[in-house]
Amino acid sequence: QVELEESGGDLMQPGGSLRLSCAASGIIFNFYTMGWYRQAPGKQRELVARATYYGTTTYADSVKGRFTISRDNAKNTVYLQMNGLKLEDTAVYYCNARHIRLAQSDYWGQGTQVTVSS
Repeated sequence: QVELEESGGDLMQPGGSLRLSCAASGIIFNFYTMGWYRQAPGKQRELVARATYYGTTTYADSVKGRFTISRDNAKNTVYLQMNGLKLEDTAVYYCNARHIRLAQSDYWGQGTQVTVSS
């Protein structure tokens, strides 16, 4: 059974920092690119960041220089360090595991709420 469990979402003030975690089970971790996506109210889900097993990373322009994705492969866990939070970062953040070759092997967590408010 594949399970992605996100944690770490919270209510924050602008300029604050937060770290999200996603623990994966039921997959061969090195075969998967791990990513973070987010969905704000009334908006479509969008890519925030992704990372391969060996550390190649991709970021949305809106978070470059503020967010960092990292993986602890020994723990089958991916993190998103968020610094300099802005109001527009408010969203439900979802963990994603996508097989490097099998298009249908694409898994999602249930999401964790991040709210940035003054």
